[in-house]
Amino acid sequence: MRQASTDRSVRNLGALQRTASTSRVLNLVAIANSHKGEPDYHTKPFFTTPILNECIVLKHRIRADERYVFDDERQNSTKIILPFERGDLRMGGRSFFVGQRGWRNIVREAGGEALNIERDIRVMSAVDEVPSLDPFLLREHLNRRGIQIASCYFAISEADLGRMQDFVSMEINNLIRLTYATAGEGSSYSSKLVQVLLSTEINEHLEPLRIALRLEGEDHMEGFFSWKGFLYYKWVLNDLWPQLVDVLQEMPQVRVTGHKDADLMAYVDRTRRRLVETVDAKRREVTEALDVYDRAFADLTKNGKPLAFRNFLLRAPKMFLMLGERIGVISHITSFWRYRFPDARSLAAPIDEVLDILKDFEQNITTVEE
Repeated sequence: MRQASTDRSVRNLGALQRTASTSRVLNLVAIANSHKGEPDYHTKPFFTTPILNECIVLKHRIRADERYVFDDERQNSTKIILPFERGDLRMGGRSFFVGQRGWRNIVREAGGEALNIERDIRVMSAVDEVPSLDPFLLREHLNRRGIQIASCYFAISEADLGRMQDFVSMEINNLIRLTYATAGEGSSYSSKLVQVLLSTEINEHLEPLRIALRLEGEDHMEGFFSWKGFLYYKWVLNDLWPQLVDVLQEMPQVRVTGHKDADLMAYVDRTRRRLVETVDAKRREVTEALDVYDRAFADLTKNGKPLAFRNFLLRAPKMFLMLGERIGVISHITSFWRYRFPDARSLAAPIDEVLDILKDFEQNITTVEE
């Protein structure tokens, strides 16, 4: 098991002390601190093994010096960090990758005499299957695998779920009228279809749509799951885009403090410019991917071409993985930047910290480029 103190991605665990999760970080330590007194936290835990249920989960790009622990050629993995001291994350921790050689034995060793360790291994495998740790999609994916976990482990609030339901209602209104509005049933089916699309079940309320799109078996399940993913990301981006614009404007304005070596400052300036350009390019890629969805959905609802949307749903799982990676990187950069620099008055940091932040952002971007 690796020592986290030598790993840049977890070197600054102390920065997570007061924050919970992002699309690339699931901080079960912070969730324990906030929700340990709630019954659901214990009856429907993320991990049943106590030491695992207060760990940190990261979506991580595998570096050149880490590839030797894998038997395959994967570019990304899920990293599990077990803090040495849960009250002070600056002490670092031990870490391992889901999928590395012998990782299941590492989990069993960490769990000691835990009775339900195989269930926790199954949860880790399921988490490793998704491209990011976005709460709605992570909960949906785990539920589809039959893994029921309390809502306190997922950052999306009931209020946000309500906002998302309103957004989805507007998004699919034309589809509801097209597919379900028969003999006055449109209003009833409208509510039911939105609830089904945002639930963890694929039931009879989606049957008319499945038949119209000629979807069968796994194509049906995977296509509808990815559709939910596209709807979720469209909703997330309503809030994320304005924040990203602010971050891209602020990044070149950060004042570097302390001893400023000329070569390091030149590197910082080059990296900031490169990051701004690259993140903006990723933003355009996300927009283009969502445009593919919008055009296919318009063909279904406005142009009467269900096969166009069917073809989209068949391609959607692969597109969803790409979209999740890119939005995960953008969300991580935006949320961490705002955590570190809450407003324009705080745009200053020592050069070592600025270097750490910029290198972390570049490493995350390299993930999606590879």
